[in-house]
Amino acid sequence: MIFDPTTDKPQDECGVFGLYSTTPNDLAWLTYLGLFALQHRGQEAAGMCVSDGDKFHVDKDLGLVTQVFDERRLDGLRLPNARVSIGHVRYSTTGSNLRFNAQPLTTRTNKGILGLAHNGNFVNAREVRSGMLMEGALFQTTNDSEVMLNLIARESHMDLVEATASAMKELKGGYACVLMSRTQLLGFRDPHGVRPLVIGQRDSANGEGGAWVLASEPCALYAVGARLIRDVQPGELVWFDRDGLHSLMVEPKRPTPCSFEWIYFARSDGELDGVDIHESRLRMGAQLAREKPIEADIVVPVPDSGIGAAIGYARESGIPFDYGLYKNPYAGRTFIAPTQEARELKVKMKLSPTSAVRGRRVVLVDDSIVRGTTSRQIVNLLREAGATEVHFRVSSPPITHPCFYGIDTAARKELVASTHSVEEIRELIGADTLAFISERGLREAIGGSGLCGACFTGEYPAGTPLLNDVDKLALEV
Repeated sequence: MIFDPTTDKPQDECGVFGLYSTTPNDLAWLTYLGLFALQHRGQEAAGMCVSDGDKFHVDKDLGLVTQVFDERRLDGLRLPNARVSIGHVRYSTTGSNLRFNAQPLTTRTNKGILGLAHNGNFVNAREVRSGMLMEGALFQTTNDSEVMLNLIARESHMDLVEATASAMKELKGGYACVLMSRTQLLGFRDPHGVRPLVIGQRDSANGEGGAWVLASEPCALYAVGARLIRDVQPGELVWFDRDGLHSLMVEPKRPTPCSFEWIYFARSDGELDGVDIHESRLRMGAQLAREKPIEADIVVPVPDSGIGAAIGYARESGIPFDYGLYKNPYAGRTFIAPTQEARELKVKMKLSPTSAVRGRRVVLVDDSIVRGTTSRQIVNLLREAGATEVHFRVSSPPITHPCFYGIDTAARKELVASTHSVEEIRELIGADTLAFISERGLREAIGGSGLCGACFTGEYPAGTPLLNDVDKLALEV
């Protein structure tokens, strides 16, 4: 598995976006804005499809949204009478990071040309794909999204909605997808709702017409001037055409949305499944302060993902909050660090301590610890800057199991909490004390017991892959 040792975080998933416009619009530009808002969910590749009912334009490549879509390439996607579009930002969790695996994926069928953008993983993709290969199916990529697209395409006797519902019943796992034909936009979410998908509506400037929007997070709706209508429900298939929004409940089960959306992945300026992201992170920090109090002089977040929990910890404990670490906004993931020395230097390029920690007992708050390497370096940075004590607090429980639903958490043998006790991890990272929020406390902070916490417990609500299918390159055959 690809794992960035300079972040010590579960790696991002993917982001999907879709538009159905009731009046002609510049959907290429709007899709660009939506994808830019979702950039935090995937930085390896970006792509989009646009159709006016006749033409169907596709462009995608490796890189960030701003790197892939310059003005020339956007002009190539602009259709004066565009009505339907989808887009995707990718972090590879199945299939290697090569251009042919970039999305959206497209294919020609008896239903016309189709485009698919997918977030998540299908745990039985290899099994289904092998059966289809034996029947003569052709695959052009090595990611599991193409399995879904082939399942939809092969149901030639069904219309697009029926074929999509049939494919949803056959593939298992955690996923959220947007699918387009020349005239329709569809969105669907796995039966447990592990991966998020929201519906928005955009009014036109002159009060006539407008657009329906699908996105992984509300931030993408706001970026194109749409308002949040609701979440796509677990197991729900929605579609948009000239008659508006339609819905079909395909195979709903007990909702278990991914807890890491609230812990880390989702942007803080929105809500998912009715739970405000920022407020939930404040509650995580407050719960952590109640469960694991400590005497200290200052609460410091690991930016940016630790900020919300650190504010909550500070408010609950009464210990002042301050920014003891500065994050360089230009030290992005495109910087390659091939050696251990280079990786350690990259951490210093990203983070540097401020004078706020000098002579202080510091509570350092982060959202997770995966391998512990970066955590150790951050603790060292604070000590070198004059912190007298460093007490590490984590707003997620220990990560002991890999995720099979679209998050690259590294192999289990690389997860430090799967082989070390909390005390052993404390010694490894060099903190004076170390504590994680409890699983129960996390569920209370997010608000409800219906959450996927497989990476903490090893209990996978949406199924697990076969033993030899757990590698992200399992379809590289």
